[in-house]
Amino acid sequence: MTVEAQKETLGFQTEVKHLLHLMIHSLYSNKEIFLRELISNASDASDKLRFLALSNDSLYEGNSDLKIRLEFNKEQRTISIIDNGIGMTREEVQEHIGTIAKSGTKQFFDALTGDQAKDSELIGQFGVGFYSAFIVADKVTLITRKAGADSSEGVRWESAGEGDYTIESVDKATRGTEIILHLREGEDEFLDGYRIRSVVRKFSDHISLPIVMDKDVTPEMDFDDEDEAVEGEEKAEKVKAEPEIVEETINSASALWTKSRQEISDSDYNEFYKHVSHDYQDPLVHVHSKVEGSNEYTLLLYVPARAPFDMWDRDSKHGVKLYIKKVFITDDAEQLMPRYLRFIKGVIDANSLPLNVSREILQQSKQISNIKSGAVKKVLGMLEGLAQNEPEKYATFWKEFGNVIKEGPVEDHSNKDRVAKLLRFNSTHTDSDSQEVSFEAYVSRMQEGQEKIYYVTADSFAAAKNSPHLEIFRKKGIEVLLLSDRIDEWLISSLSEFDGKHLQSVAKGELDLSELGETEEDKKAQEEVTQDFESVLKQIKDVLADKVSEVRLSHRLTESPACLVSDVYGMSLNMERIMKEAGQSMNFGRKPIFELNPTHALVAKLKNEQDDARFGDLTHILFDQAILAEGGHLDDPAAFVHKLNGLLQGLLH
Repeated sequence: MTVEAQKETLGFQTEVKHLLHLMIHSLYSNKEIFLRELISNASDASDKLRFLALSNDSLYEGNSDLKIRLEFNKEQRTISIIDNGIGMTREEVQEHIGTIAKSGTKQFFDALTGDQAKDSELIGQFGVGFYSAFIVADKVTLITRKAGADSSEGVRWESAGEGDYTIESVDKATRGTEIILHLREGEDEFLDGYRIRSVVRKFSDHISLPIVMDKDVTPEMDFDDEDEAVEGEEKAEKVKAEPEIVEETINSASALWTKSRQEISDSDYNEFYKHVSHDYQDPLVHVHSKVEGSNEYTLLLYVPARAPFDMWDRDSKHGVKLYIKKVFITDDAEQLMPRYLRFIKGVIDANSLPLNVSREILQQSKQISNIKSGAVKKVLGMLEGLAQNEPEKYATFWKEFGNVIKEGPVEDHSNKDRVAKLLRFNSTHTDSDSQEVSFEAYVSRMQEGQEKIYYVTADSFAAAKNSPHLEIFRKKGIEVLLLSDRIDEWLISSLSEFDGKHLQSVAKGELDLSELGETEEDKKAQEEVTQDFESVLKQIKDVLADKVSEVRLSHRLTESPACLVSDVYGMSLNMERIMKEAGQSMNFGRKPIFELNPTHALVAKLKNEQDDARFGDLTHILFDQAILAEGGHLDDPAAFVHKLNGLLQGLLH
């Protein structure tokens, strides 16, 4: 098959076309970022080659001098970004450029508002990458060849950034990738060497590879004594010399994390973050630390300002890159950061590990385990400092990553107490839908004699806030945490206490508030009421049959007629619903306990009802109402409506 026969014209994935349109129109005010993005990709390609060449030196093809070269041509109005990194095959070009394989794509497009300023920020979270070339170019040509492949296996890709692109096989003598940008009208500022250099020094000075450009240098002329005697035109003619073109490195070409903190500006830190994360926004906070000793390593880790779109994708790569002695090893080192800190971006450079480390060694290495432990402690310390010293920033952090941090006590038992101090919840103290109450703040407000931290779980903030289980607590002024995130159920199962205070659900077991001033007289009065209702409770149990495990009077209700309570050691009703929705058809154990408020008019009506049919209907209505108040779903909504309508009609007579 000839090279020409392998040329194809293919259509972009729909999402790519949409992204290109947004890129051109939303990021135009920040158009110089295209150079940062393309240089970043070139750097990544070189890092990957260096790592693969550790075990296969032939991939260098006799040239291990890795660099990124920039060229511009005023006549043709082009800029070229050239690397001699790993390169791509034809299949890889189609996979990485013709489609967006990145998870979270659908959520990304669903989140777009049409507001250019807001959508610009969203694009930044998604990562602009290669497509940023179309901000300044109306045509982009990419020529690449995989390291180690035959020269005939080069690939040429070209597109005007509209509906389609062409791809064909070409001869390419050298490995790596060349991207040629054919500039739009009005983008001539990027055909200036000084402008290009200033952009590189602003955004990409930290790249550890040399970024080079050609520079004209006029050689100095040496005159001997005889030449000094030459005058006039003859001397001028002799002074004329052709300028030499030399290759100049325009960045510092040193790994940023190896410098001392005093040498690095906030701007340097921010630009390095954008390089390693491909994010568009500045990070929220960072930590830069060097650990010395037998296990020597340096870490530079960042918290993004916004959650990435693939944060909930279990298959997504972690954001921390592993280097050994400044040589990139992998960006998929799950051993470096636990899942609940998967949003952390940055680098860890270990000096004490061998360069030929394998994935298996990473998984089993005690040194890696120690590095991970140290890195986690640094990150937790950074977040503790943020919470203590910059509460507004911490509120921003919690809004974006709170649900992920809540996985911490479940996953990281050794740091459970530290993570618990970072947690934030809704609470009856504020009744705000903003999670801002810490365990420490709750404990500081506990009433005299209170030994437990009370909480309620529900499937929404509104359901938690309005739960009937809170009524006696609100009446007595006892604060209750309102837990409505799905992760909260798993969190509470792993975090049973804080600062020696037991966590107690207000919807489980018998309610005992004796520690808060409940007297013997109160208990005696409750026992008398229970005896008075004994027969009706038995009758209700007979009506509900196998739907409940027990029927009893409630000491927690002051306004609602009834509620459902779980056994003290059983699964909460909210957790049961979550498990069922997840397709778990297991036997969930004990049935709920049905509690009735003896002071409520409907319950008094039930006690005095002589008609068995009406008694049954009213019992089922109260039970179904209790299910709805819990945020549950009725097995037979039509029957509930029918019984309710029957009772309402009775009021009309």
